[in-house]
Amino acid sequence: MKVSDKRKLRNRDVSFTLIGLGCAQMGNLYRLTSYQESLGAFEAAWNSGIRYFDTAPFYGYTRSERRLGTMVTDQKRDDYVLSTKVGRIMVPDATVGPEEDAYVEPLPFRPAYDYSYDAIMRSFEASRQRIGIFAPDILYVHDIGRATHGDRHQHYWDQLTTGGGFRALGELRAAGLVKAVGLGVNEWQVVAQAMDEFDIDVTMLAGRYTLLEQESLPLLDRCQREGVGIVIAGAFNSGLLAGNRKFNYTDAPADILARVDEIDAACKAEGVSMQAAALAFPALHPAVVTIVLGARNAEQMNANVSWFGQDIPASFWIRLKDTGVIAADAPIEGAV
Repeated sequence: MKVSDKRKLRNRDVSFTLIGLGCAQMGNLYRLTSYQESLGAFEAAWNSGIRYFDTAPFYGYTRSERRLGTMVTDQKRDDYVLSTKVGRIMVPDATVGPEEDAYVEPLPFRPAYDYSYDAIMRSFEASRQRIGIFAPDILYVHDIGRATHGDRHQHYWDQLTTGGGFRALGELRAAGLVKAVGLGVNEWQVVAQAMDEFDIDVTMLAGRYTLLEQESLPLLDRCQREGVGIVIAGAFNSGLLAGNRKFNYTDAPADILARVDEIDAACKAEGVSMQAAALAFPALHPAVVTIVLGARNAEQMNANVSWFGQDIPASFWIRLKDTGVIAADAPIEGAV
């Protein structure tokens, strides 16, 4: 597989390169990132053949959309696919501090959750202006779900359903202002819930279908049957599969570390890098249309590209199945 290989949504005219660039780091996620570093990541991605870019108003409190927009609008519009998100209204606020929600020096626009019809339309219009393009290709509902909102989940879910949020997505799609709509979430259960309510086209699923966890496999199988594309984010599970000791952004528990050790042993036995395996595994499911990777600079982006280009023998996947690291019914023969 090459990063520039393409997969198309079954029901919409959107094709993704197999690797996309996620642009949270352009918003100073965890540490200051200069514009030149961000531009280096973008140029390295572009030069490798990557043509899918994902952003959100939340990333850096609008900084990511602004930076990415400056970069992509130097390219021909038909040459790339771009997604952004709705679900938060960015409200001007002079009290925004030096670090908020893990973003360093965020811009003075505080996020307020709102999934209603009017809020989605307002958020979409603001994103178009910040990015500088008339019609983003994909619009995701950002961070909806019970794990995110707890006791407030039903309140926000009602905004999407009876409050017209899904209706807004449908109208934007019907008007040709976006080509595809869906969810961008960290929990797979809410995707199934959304599919029961509305005809989504695609879902960005962060961290839930990886070498370390495949509980979402029934959802991916359903998405394959119904023609809903899956965009994989968080393939390294907060970096644990890329060399650190974090899982879901906290210290990894002992059982997860033991599983990492099993994967590492298989990698050494088969001559495979763990990072390459982590990127290749999700792409083996036929519902997956792309894998979005964050990169702070050109060096990180080039490393991602190199890992994805490594060949992995079938014996490696068989070994992981035999040890129970990956589910018995997880596809390992490649997408069809």
